[in-house]
Amino acid sequence: MDRRSFIRNVAVTAAAGAAGFPVASHAADDIVVGSILDLSGGLDIYGRPMSDCLTLAMEEWNAHGGLLGKKLRIQSYDTQSSMQLYAQFAQQAALKDKVSVVHGGITSASREIIRPVLDRYKTLYFYECLYEGGVCDRNTFSIGVTPGQTVAKLVPYAMNKWGKKVYVLAADYNYGQITSQWVKKYVQDNGGSVASIDFFPLDVTNFAASIAKIQLAKPDFVVSALVGGSHISFYRQWAAAGMRAKVPLASTTFGLGNEQVVLSREESDGFLVAFNYFEELNNPANVQFKERFAKRFGANHSHLNAQAIGAYQGFHIWAQGVSKAGSVDQMKVIEALESGITFDGPGGKASVDAATHHCVLDVSLAEVQNRGFKIVQTFNAQPPSDTSAVCNLIKNPRDNKQYVIKI
Repeated sequence: MDRRSFIRNVAVTAAAGAAGFPVASHAADDIVVGSILDLSGGLDIYGRPMSDCLTLAMEEWNAHGGLLGKKLRIQSYDTQSSMQLYAQFAQQAALKDKVSVVHGGITSASREIIRPVLDRYKTLYFYECLYEGGVCDRNTFSIGVTPGQTVAKLVPYAMNKWGKKVYVLAADYNYGQITSQWVKKYVQDNGGSVASIDFFPLDVTNFAASIAKIQLAKPDFVVSALVGGSHISFYRQWAAAGMRAKVPLASTTFGLGNEQVVLSREESDGFLVAFNYFEELNNPANVQFKERFAKRFGANHSHLNAQAIGAYQGFHIWAQGVSKAGSVDQMKVIEALESGITFDGPGGKASVDAATHHCVLDVSLAEVQNRGFKIVQTFNAQPPSDTSAVCNLIKNPRDNKQYVIKI
């Protein structure tokens, strides 16, 4: 395959083409990329597909000469869903293994363990999962969607479809706590009310008491911001109680762990979600990506979701930044990324917003149908409006915190 065919087949943008995929023999010293993800444990349903997508992106670059004439190599760390191992591996990646960048973290809690370690040791960090917004850190690039991009579309659509009284269920850590407040804001902004917000630790598997509370509250629909392998129990118990047929459900997270594949149609059909990516998206870049992924990982690979594609897109965005910078030096790559990098990938166009280090992304609403998703509406080029309200790294390049945005 020649250079032009490769660029067409991986659907990189003109910016990537200008940067180029340099064709050269591999140098002895590889460029090492750190991957710190849950490959086992309770959150491996998210981590394993992300790791596969990082691998595919790396192999695409290596097949055409690598980066800066050097071969790319992924140093993978399995955190086993342990926050202690996140801290340990972040330090190991930066100090011992001297990686050029870390792609990693799944929950916001894990991100906020990794981020200060990599800041301290000046190792570039890419976080590629959807999250609650507000991170403002020049060393960090957040590739996933935030509530201003998805919840802002999901809640009004669901209210127009089902009604104005909402009950919220959320994971009991910063993602669920903050996202639930965004849900409440958008419900109230659209003339609705929130009957209750219930929080659950990640290891909770019994939701009987909350289902009984919801039955008494009689909401028009439920919004779920539940997370992880244990919380899938809610959807089964919800259906078993006869509630799926009575009270509709929207979710900010359902499908990121391929719950729609694990559950039966009777347990999940009709749920409403909003993400940057669905495997069912019908665009040329996604069609070609799915063909390459199936060839590499087998036709029976797990359903592809937004977290996995975030990792794929994040790797390509980072690599384009390195190519444009002509170096893996932390500050040179940051400046290159801030100068304007766009990747036209499986989820549509992803453009780095220099002020927030987040991405402008396409967002789609979809309904669960027959263990997959039916796209119902797409919104192009959605900015990270929540984070941009508190973060401007062009004006304040030394800013380094996660803001709890006033809602």
